[in-house]
Amino acid sequence: MAKNLVIVESPAKAKTIEKFLGKDFQVESSYGHIADLPSKEIGVDVENGFKPKYEVSSDKKALVSKLKTLSKNAEMVWLASDEDREGEAISWHLAEELKLDKKKTKRIVFHEITKSAILKAIENPRDINYDLVNAQQARRVLDRLVGYELSPVLWKKVKGGLSAGRVQSVSVRLIVEREREIQEFNSVGTYSITAEFTTEAGKSFKAKLPKNFNTKKEAEDFLKKNIGSSFKVADLETKPTKKSPAPPFTTSTLQQEAARKLYLPVGITMQIAQRLYEAGLITYMRTDSVNLSQEAMAAAQEEITRSYGKEFSKPRNFNNKSKGAQEAHEAIRPTDMSQHTINIDRDQARLYDLIWKRTLASQMSDAELERTNVKIEANNHSETFTASGEVIKFEGFLKVYLEGHDDDEEEQDGLLPAMKVNEKVSNTFIQATERFSRPPSRYTEASLVKKLEELGIGRPSTYAPTISTIINRNYVEKGSSEGIERKYTQFTLLGSEVKSKVLTETTGSDKGKLVPTDIGTIVNDFLVKNFSAILDYNFTAKVEQDFDEIAEGNINWTNMMNEFYSKFHPNVVDVEENADRESGERILGTDPKTGKPISVRLGKFGPMAQIGDAEDEEKQFASLSPDQNIGTITLEEALNLFLLPKNLGTHKGEEVEVNNGRFGPYVRFGKMFISLPKGEDPLDVTLDRAKELIAEKEEADAPIGTYDSLPIQKGVGRFGPFIKWNGMFINVNKKYNFDNLSQSDMNELIEDKIQKEKDKVIHDWKEEGIRVEKARWGRSVILKGKVKIELSKDVDAAAMTLEEVKDLIEEKAPAKKKAPAKKKTAAKKK
Repeated sequence: MAKNLVIVESPAKAKTIEKFLGKDFQVESSYGHIADLPSKEIGVDVENGFKPKYEVSSDKKALVSKLKTLSKNAEMVWLASDEDREGEAISWHLAEELKLDKKKTKRIVFHEITKSAILKAIENPRDINYDLVNAQQARRVLDRLVGYELSPVLWKKVKGGLSAGRVQSVSVRLIVEREREIQEFNSVGTYSITAEFTTEAGKSFKAKLPKNFNTKKEAEDFLKKNIGSSFKVADLETKPTKKSPAPPFTTSTLQQEAARKLYLPVGITMQIAQRLYEAGLITYMRTDSVNLSQEAMAAAQEEITRSYGKEFSKPRNFNNKSKGAQEAHEAIRPTDMSQHTINIDRDQARLYDLIWKRTLASQMSDAELERTNVKIEANNHSETFTASGEVIKFEGFLKVYLEGHDDDEEEQDGLLPAMKVNEKVSNTFIQATERFSRPPSRYTEASLVKKLEELGIGRPSTYAPTISTIINRNYVEKGSSEGIERKYTQFTLLGSEVKSKVLTETTGSDKGKLVPTDIGTIVNDFLVKNFSAILDYNFTAKVEQDFDEIAEGNINWTNMMNEFYSKFHPNVVDVEENADRESGERILGTDPKTGKPISVRLGKFGPMAQIGDAEDEEKQFASLSPDQNIGTITLEEALNLFLLPKNLGTHKGEEVEVNNGRFGPYVRFGKMFISLPKGEDPLDVTLDRAKELIAEKEEADAPIGTYDSLPIQKGVGRFGPFIKWNGMFINVNKKYNFDNLSQSDMNELIEDKIQKEKDKVIHDWKEEGIRVEKARWGRSVILKGKVKIELSKDVDAAAMTLEEVKDLIEEKAPAKKKAPAKKKTAAKKK
């Protein structure tokens, strides 16, 4: 038994640290928090100083028991969770739940997992910082109260199964308001003028007119004015300029840059950064500091000088600009500046490369540029063309890295040819191109993070889970539209003739952008209307500042909670009793056939259109298609929904109809349902077209062979090509020729799948109808009927007994049985 027990929060971190400590140290993982608020109740005693009720979850009890035994037998316990508020709370829970003796317990922190940092931390232990713990408790309790009190109001006033949260609801508000700005934006067309000129030396360059024309006639008249014009260089100015590097990465700037340059979602970026940190390759990845330690700056200077030369080095400090920047961390940087690349997983290598380049560039010399501005004038009118160009005289930090920008559509200035004042230049062509003003861009994950940070909402650890939450709860979705085509006019003056042509461009693409759903918009409007304080940007930022003050020991967390709750709770009670139900209803007009009103609103199964008012006993309903929106659907589009289902006739003695479903339009043929290809309008489908789709489906479903006397089918799904046998879907990888699978190929695929299914089973108590199987990410799962219980990584599923498994099932099952009772109660209240 080791004399020293070190407890960290992740097994990967434990593995790395273990390499640096001798045989007297045993490193164990707590797998995150070992205690938290209960999942089935509010868990906060609001009448008794907002005291939280922490409990150890059933899947952590075995781990806690193990850590208790190890801590009792150790001479010293070292709590080594991360050095932020969440990490401090983990250490506190460990001290409380393991009942650690203060005399033989030490708290250590380190910003990087390197040997020198670990040994330095052990030489400089401290006590648990209860100010940080209280800041974490305040956030956890406040967010629990907001979620638990607002969500039931949404169930009652909007729709069951909804949820609200302090940061998530404000994030949705930003996205909804941006969408409305876009919908209300009126695009205006103007004409921009560009020209190409050639110098006396025969070198060509482009120039622009620094103004636009508002009408087609003005643009055409201007081009005609230039027929027969001669041009010369009226002015030429060359001046030196400098460009400075961006600061090293914080959590949010890393998320933004990884999205721009590596196309990584925010959550994935944080997962990869976590792995790099735990492997000892980068410093702690949750930080809003742009500072580097003196040691790091010296290491960067040494590496820059060695790799690029002394003239490329310029050590510099940066100042935080984000609101409420907290935690005495460094910026995110490599732990070893001399390690340019890493030879591991591709995404980890790419993210490491980005961090390494950004860090080194921040400590490098300014780029020295020479900027040239040229004015070209005509002999017969007063309008002046301008051109600018840039030439790099000294690369400086640009040798390593240049920061990306969102929605950066400006062309990079190139190098202009040599010219002199009064030199004549000949005109090759002049072009007037119609350009439309653009609405504000929808948020991407990265630009939303940037906006939240600017407003002081949330903190580095909250951005990724907030975005995941609002997407998972279907308040927001990633756009999939490539946009629509729009025509624009272009005039070109060539010689003495002006020609025009009509071109097309794609506009309004929302691909990959954050778009509010109907339910997201309706919930947002209800919350903004009834809980304006909670949804206020300044209030949310003020709460973050209060958490910071608690972390600094300047204010008492329960006082802060009391001030918040004394205003919040009465508001909740008032809204629950007095607010109207919210369905997002829009009256679109009148049905021309019946004269009844036609409206759209949120129904039990999603967005729907309705003909007739609430009292109409013969009102009709139709579901909106997945690409339609309550806020934007037109009267004509809504009326078309009532033309479905449409009977197309019969085929092979079976009725054929086309209809709109919850997952999109489809053709029904007997018991067969066939989804229409993307973009195909169900109202355009004829019987002949339906027969084509039926034939394709029948061909796809036809057996391509048998195995064990059962048919084998093949198809292509969301995850690629597959074969189906005995209710089992088996992916077909690139090793096989999917278009020409042999019987032996199919046998091999099926037998491999059967073996994998057998290998997954850890326990199979058939008489009890209980199975324990291996799951993803090294976890295990208990299955009994519809009950599915995921076990954490630290649970040794193979060692579990039938009795232990039954106890867990018993613990989880009652919650599911109680759900219907809640619905009945809600119905009675109505």
